[in-house]
Amino acid sequence: MRALTWHGKRDVRVETVPDPVVQDPTDIIVRVTSSGVCGSDLHLYEVLGPYLTPGDILGHEPMGIVEETGREVTAVKPGDRVVIPFNVSCGDCFMCDQGLQSQCETTQVREYGSGAALFGYTKLYGQVPGGQAELLRVPFGNTLPVKVPEGPPDDRFVFLSDVLPTAWQAVEYAAVPPGGSLTVLGLGPIGDMAARIALHRGAGLVIGVDLVSDRLQRASERGVKALDLRKYGKNLPDAVRDLTDGRGTDAVIDAVGMEAHGAPVAKAGQWAVGMLPDPAARPLMERAGIDRLSALLAAVDIVRRGGTVSISGVYGGAVDPLPLLKMFDKQIQLRMGQANVRNWVPSILPLLVDDDPLGVDSFATHHLPLADGPKAYETFQKKADGMVKTLLMP
Repeated sequence: MRALTWHGKRDVRVETVPDPVVQDPTDIIVRVTSSGVCGSDLHLYEVLGPYLTPGDILGHEPMGIVEETGREVTAVKPGDRVVIPFNVSCGDCFMCDQGLQSQCETTQVREYGSGAALFGYTKLYGQVPGGQAELLRVPFGNTLPVKVPEGPPDDRFVFLSDVLPTAWQAVEYAAVPPGGSLTVLGLGPIGDMAARIALHRGAGLVIGVDLVSDRLQRASERGVKALDLRKYGKNLPDAVRDLTDGRGTDAVIDAVGMEAHGAPVAKAGQWAVGMLPDPAARPLMERAGIDRLSALLAAVDIVRRGGTVSISGVYGGAVDPLPLLKMFDKQIQLRMGQANVRNWVPSILPLLVDDDPLGVDSFATHHLPLADGPKAYETFQKKADGMVKTLLMP
């Protein structure tokens, strides 16, 4: 089969690799019909190379058609249409029973002290072959796949793999009161969708912050108060307070993570880690703070006293410095973590209906063949060509 594989910093390639096979009686094999390119994939493209091996298959946002099932699979059958959550979770352990599929005890990567394994995402999370490929082996075939109906195009359902539940959890964790206010830092796929969900769920004011004109315009058209970071810069917190009676918003979602702009020292650290050989880079990443914390620091400043900061952007540093004095003084609540995809699916599926309240049918800005995957990564990393969300079509 053909698959998108990692070979080094900013070096991904479409290659022919062996087809996956059923290894466990509860496995299924899915023929992938659509697979998203995620902002988290850019972390592999840029920073997290020390935990990858050349030839690793990337991608964690796939859907497709069941092609083969193990002998113990009864929940789906060949020909069924399924979305695959990015968490590799068993559905039966203590953590899964708590709705914490991202902490699944069956697939936790204990060697690195990490939570549940993820498709297409480094040794830290199990090094499981990903879904930017023609075929995908999926374990836990009775509990992990999300069966979806025939008829609508893939765009209606594929975002159940990551974007929708990640954005939903970010809003849930933000705990915006009815009619309350929210700032979303970063209007990439997750931030954009989080803003839509917050408005759908009754937020009175959603402020979206970015520095890419296309993203600001896109959010503004959905009812978001868009603020251009290039205009406000360090005065952004004051601009938000001016819109909220001087207090700041009830909650802030950091949908940026370690790709944040405006931190040259941390940026230099990221680049240094990327240039080091793996044995030297891993200890630095595990023991040092390599993140660019501009977005998180802004979130702490922007949120009102007694408010909530919800982090959906991925951070990688182990000992990043945080302004704990300020966080304590402002009585900030802080929630974060990988999305527990399966936990949120029942709440989201009813919204994937004909009137499409979240705008999923037009959410993807680009649909490209798998062969164009390397170009998609490059374009996305540069925030060029109006690219917000790309679906690869194997």
